[in-house]
Amino acid sequence: MTIVNFNRARKDRAKAQAKTKAAENRVAFGRTKSEKAKGKLEAAKAERTLDGAKRED
Repeated sequence: MTIVNFNRARKDRAKAQAKTKAAENRVAFGRTKSEKAKGKLEAAKAERTLDGAKRED
């Protein structure tokens, strides 16, 4: 049986969550201007393709 320090466990869990949030932010906000523009163009093309494939009721 191990002794668990709840304060340390809480802080470790918060640190792990902060690490994952930082990784997500690096992906979301760490892109160059051209990468962001390319992503917008790809999203727009995918939306047009999807809209073009819709069937009218």
